[in-house]
Amino acid sequence: MFFQSWSDFINMGGYGFYVWLSYGISLVAMIILAIQSVKGRKAVLKEVLREQQREARLNQANKGNTL
Repeated sequence: MFFQSWSDFINMGGYGFYVWLSYGISLVAMIILAIQSVKGRKAVLKEVLREQQREARLNQANKGNTL
């Protein structure tokens, strides 16, 4: 599509509000998804580390009981 000016580009033939609103909503949704993914990854890694530490403590306790 070819526009004569920046104003025409922003107006999008009278549908500018809906076009830019849809772009804005999509951008916000992608940002929220990225933030949730990062937080979820951190939570999973924290849980894995906690489980590994628990298993190490249990293994040490078992070694002490078998001697």
